[in-house]
Amino acid sequence: MTEEKKKDKIEDIKEATAAIHPEVETKMTAHPKESSEQPKFPVKFILGRKVGMGRIFDADGNVISVTFIEAGPCIVSQVKTADKEGYSAFQLSFGTRKEKLIPKPLAGHLKKAGLKGARFLREIRVNDTQGIGLGQVVKVNVFSEGDIVAVTSTSKGMGFQGAVRRHKFAGGPKTHGQSDRLRAPGSVGSSSYPSRVFKGQRMAGRMGGDTVTVKNLKVVGVDMDRNYLLIRGAVPGRSNSLVKVFGS
Repeated sequence: MTEEKKKDKIEDIKEATAAIHPEVETKMTAHPKESSEQPKFPVKFILGRKVGMGRIFDADGNVISVTFIEAGPCIVSQVKTADKEGYSAFQLSFGTRKEKLIPKPLAGHLKKAGLKGARFLREIRVNDTQGIGLGQVVKVNVFSEGDIVAVTSTSKGMGFQGAVRRHKFAGGPKTHGQSDRLRAPGSVGSSSYPSRVFKGQRMAGRMGGDTVTVKNLKVVGVDMDRNYLLIRGAVPGRSNSLVKVFGS
């Protein structure tokens, strides 16, 4: 894509985003030239907050439904090595929290990384922690437009739901004397043998509130000014919920 077409595309995204989603009225930019001079975080992983959904237009004028994620900045609050802890991993912190609400042991843990408070802490295992340092800042530019990512979050909690909504049962017929059985689950057990309900039988129960991962999502925009990541399609969870974004 030529520089002229890239600029036109950026302007199209800016205008569409401002019209549809005023909260994110901003200029969508590729990575700044100066960012290429800075060493990139070696692992494509970041924590973020789901802002909501909107739509943008691509260079051909096609409408794309996107999810806006406020990704980072995150700070490395701990680095684990195979020699000391038995495995290699790093811990990221995201968000802010009042100091008076932070337990003292956690405050001491965060102080090692120069942090006063963090709302979320998440750990990810890696093969090697080379290039990852305590207190290192991870920004949204760890991803680029066109990257394929996986997003993990907690799905919306729906509460106690019936079998029709929870398991997509068809329900019973309205006729033949069953006018009140439209959303009933039907038979759940056998006859005199084995005289019990099998384990795992699909029935009414609590729906949602599970950890869900959606793979093969495409990054269609990166906004360094607001730390926004624009991902094509929907991701699990309600607005303001924590999301984890993994690169492929």
